[in-house]
Amino acid sequence: MHIDRLPTWKNPKHGQQWLNTLRDYAFPKIGRMPIDSIGQPEVLMCLSPIWTDKHETARRLAQRIKTVLDVAKSKGFRSGENPVTAIKDAQFLPKVKAKVQHHDAMPWRDVPAFFAELNGRSATAAKALQFTILTASRTSEVLDMTWPEVDVEARLWTVPAARMKGGKEHRVPLTEDMLAILEPLKAMVSAYVFEGQKRHKPVSNMSMLMLLRRMGRDGFTVHGFRSSFRGLGRGGGKRTA
Repeated sequence: MHIDRLPTWKNPKHGQQWLNTLRDYAFPKIGRMPIDSIGQPEVLMCLSPIWTDKHETARRLAQRIKTVLDVAKSKGFRSGENPVTAIKDAQFLPKVKAKVQHHDAMPWRDVPAFFAELNGRSATAAKALQFTILTASRTSEVLDMTWPEVDVEARLWTVPAARMKGGKEHRVPLTEDMLAILEPLKAMVSAYVFEGQKRHKPVSNMSMLMLLRRMGRDGFTVHGFRSSFRGLGRGGGKRTA
């Protein structure tokens, strides 16, 4: 089943996360059970302990267990209604109000000075952070950026739909400042625009956050710069994910 779903995953990291959820919360309880013997009690045994405290994880776990059982049924290994669907329809588990996740944003008035401070740093993480700020992009969109996505002549960066949170291709016009960041990086001849310590591997997704901490901006997040960008003319603040 894992192999069958590989083409549907956006990237290998997502596939690993998919398996890790089952490994951590389902396999210890029902991993050794025959697939046709897993019913509502067994599924609840996996979901109930984390349904309130780790609701988002539990929600994903339920969806992934449902997928496994659906595939097993399609292959003739089990029959009958999917217990995950039955649990949902019967509302056995309590409703949990989703917590809104906020990302602390640097006040927009402070961003120009901080950006200038980044100019004095040659680390790839600093250049990646500058590019992230200028484009108001998400961390993953920038760090997983590859050279074929960049059209210097057209002054355009095209992010494929597979790498976008919304699943739609996104085009970013490249300004002179953005191109000035990218141009020197070509000399690295890497598969990724912002190469990390390992050859042909992108900078770690923690690198920019750690840079913020080293520069004494512990209270802010990289994602928060998207809010700073939108705060022009009305002040900085927080934005939801």
